Amino acid sequence: MKNGCLSIIVIAAIGLLIIGCTSGEQMVDVAKITSQPKEYVGSETCKTCHLQHYDSWKATNHSRMAQDVTENEDAFIVDINQKVITADFKKLEAAGKLKLPIDKIYFPKKDEIKYTLGNEWKQRFIVEKEGVLYITPIQFNTESGRWVNYHEHDWDKRPWLLKCGGCHTTGVKLDKDNPAMGSFTEPGVGCEACHGAGSWHVALPKTALFEKRQTIVNPAKLPRGTAVQICGSCHNRGKSTMQKGAGWPVGYMPGKALEPYYTSTSYAAGDKSHVYPNEFAKKHHQQYIDWMQSEHRREGVTCTSCHSVHQLGMPTTRFQTKEAGSKSCLSCHVQTSQNMAHSIHSFANCIGCHMPRIAKSAESADIHSHVFKTLLPSETLQNPEIPNSCQTCHKHKDANLIELQKRFEVLASMPTPKGKAIESVNAYK
Repeated sequence: MKNGCLSIIVIAAIGLLIIGCTSGEQMVDVAKITSQPKEYVGSETCKTCHLQHYDSWKATNHSRMAQDVTENEDAFIVDINQKVITADFKKLEAAGKLKLPIDKIYFPKKDEIKYTLGNEWKQRFIVEKEGVLYITPIQFNTESGRWVNYHEHDWDKRPWLLKCGGCHTTGVKLDKDNPAMGSFTEPGVGCEACHGAGSWHVALPKTALFEKRQTIVNPAKLPRGTAVQICGSCHNRGKSTMQKGAGWPVGYMPGKALEPYYTSTSYAAGDKSHVYPNEFAKKHHQQYIDWMQSEHRREGVTCTSCHSVHQLGMPTTRFQTKEAGSKSCLSCHVQTSQNMAHSIHSFANCIGCHMPRIAKSAESADIHSHVFKTLLPSETLQNPEIPNSCQTCHKHKDANLIELQKRFEVLASMPTPKGKAIESVNAYK
């Protein structure tokens, strides 16, 4: 009797649950919704259901890649002081680093600026000219606290949305007749930059569970090689195959193959400005180019193996790594010995040798290499254009390369065993 009553109670509860799930939602025509073009809805819409992920994302640099200063004046990390900027530019002029006389360079006023770009390594500023957005010729470097030049001679020939906008904003639509102009859904790298346009996903009710899942991209559920290309679509350098003059993969959507939409740059193709002769990245946002050459790629280690885009309850690090510093390396690479090459420095400093700071975002050598390979002094001796891990360290910055290489070879060599036991073994050979 008790079991019978319990069964009735359970059935009634399930019935109430079904009614509760469906009564608040009207019947939706799934086919009609999914027959419409997908549109971007913005991260503010996503947060209504994914608040914790939204909060985590807001703490990352992705959310601040571009900020509208007309809505948030605090996006400025430095005062736009014309006297200070001019003083720093005079130093650059004295050093022969300007392509125009100072009085010919455009210095924007604060009220002319519409958007800021970045806030960690540097900050750049965007103005609008005849309906087209441009990056101004001034850049503030946070580490050194100085102003430097940026394309001062041709800044107004480089429309931002066409050149860079697709990786600093979400939902860019270039004008078909004039690709220098266009629009975007939101500034910054928002939810839909990695998950795809969300209009279908938002329109479908929770009760349409399986259909709703199919309307959005979850990178964690994609094959590794496909998922990593989402990161590679922006942490890369090259040109669009779909839109002339574009520096980002126009037309690419998360979940697609990247190569049909984008061609990465290379030293072999003649790019000596952004790549070293060994094809290691020389400038910023080129981590994908490095990773493609690495053993990590061959072993299936991807960007999200080490980095977190958003993770509940995780305090973010500067590089959005899941662990700070070399702890990320040691979570996979177990320490087995401290002899040979690993006796040179503390074994815990993996990134010091295997991820040398040889690339530049704002100031020289402020970005780590992502090939995960130690560059020895011998490589610089063979080609002076190629840097090495040892000289990125302040202690060895001006050290003699030949001596550094000799010291490395001595420490990295296993000494030849000696003794009677060895002589006995040799007697049998």
